[in-house]
Amino acid sequence: MLCVENLHGGYGQTKVLFDISLDVQPGEIVGLLGRNGMGKTTTIMSIFGLLATSGGSIAFDGVDIAGDKPHHIARRGLAIVPEGRQVFPLLTVDEHLHAIYRPAHDGISRWTPDSIYEFFPPLAERSGNYGNQLSGGEQQMLAIGRALVTNPRLLVLDDATEGLAPVIRHDIWEALRVLKSEGQSILIVDARLRELLTLTERNFIVEKGHTVWTGTSAEMSESSSVTNRYLGVG
Repeated sequence: MLCVENLHGGYGQTKVLFDISLDVQPGEIVGLLGRNGMGKTTTIMSIFGLLATSGGSIAFDGVDIAGDKPHHIARRGLAIVPEGRQVFPLLTVDEHLHAIYRPAHDGISRWTPDSIYEFFPPLAERSGNYGNQLSGGEQQMLAIGRALVTNPRLLVLDDATEGLAPVIRHDIWEALRVLKSEGQSILIVDARLRELLTLTERNFIVEKGHTVWTGTSAEMSESSSVTNRYLGVG
């Protein structure tokens, strides 16, 4: 579904990515891991056309999307839950969901504003509240809901549970498990390795703009040398 090969890029003259390769197959959950500042968010922004690339390729369904405009990439079936949530402070929950809603390409829409309210009941209770009136957990639910109502083929989450209270983190992980059970393809960044490895099938580790390791979650769980070296987790 998604294939990134030998990706190079960064911010203007500042190069951050030197050799990033990863892929996501249909129905697969893939983790993108690495310490802070190693290029995870830059990789995601490059995939979505928010940063220019200087080498390598990004293909979705076999079509090269590197250099495409972000809205064209989104219409191909990619959706992002960005780092920091980035909800609109002066739009209500309901306005967020209805403004972004787009039926699936096949005409069968799993996700509508109403189904998001069923999936995240706290959002239904806060449907008339503005983005800046929500808690951090509610904002993250809204950010996920906002991405899902585009009925994406690939959902990308950057720092899925960062800064959330433990009970809310649990709710988010459980929601992602439901998506997994329904066959939703997901690329996810999160620092909580134990929880992440119960969700992902495969993982890629990046360090200083390079993909330095790839393998299954079982392989990573069994290799403390890998997690200690690249993630600082024994």
